[in-house]
Amino acid sequence: MQIGDLLDRNAIALRVSAANKRQALAVIAEIAARNFGLDAGDVLDALTDREQAGSTGVGHGVAAPHARLEGLTRLRGVFVRLDHAVEFDSVDDQPVDLIFALFAPKESAGVEHLRALARVSRILRQSTLRQQLRQARTADAIHALLVQDPVHVVQDPVQASRPSAA
Repeated sequence: MQIGDLLDRNAIALRVSAANKRQALAVIAEIAARNFGLDAGDVLDALTDREQAGSTGVGHGVAAPHARLEGLTRLRGVFVRLDHAVEFDSVDDQPVDLIFALFAPKESAGVEHLRALARVSRILRQSTLRQQLRQARTADAIHALLVQDPVHVVQDPVQASRPSAA
């Protein structure tokens, strides 16, 4: 599973304003609805239900909300960069400004969904990439950063020397 297989350029938004977690999730729901032919209310409900089960704030200013949805035929993603970080009940108690939401078909994609979620988490653990995503000026630039071959991603030497927790 490659990021490029699930993230379209049209599903990337930067300079997004949100006052809180719910507003950030609502923006993601609108983007998903517009790009994937879904109902924004249904998407927001699914994201909110998942967040009630436990926060998807994974640390370092990153969140990876995810949900299974009726009407999807394959895995899809939405990436949002917020203007100002919002509280997200993250594992490190840090506010979130980078959000990669993942959506899977309701009736399938169990293992594939988990693999994609693991891949997104692994990629966004790289501090150099997070910094580049925060500095990118266009959706095309963000897309290029997220879909690049992980072998060519500049590794943060501190992160690279730590054993993986995954």
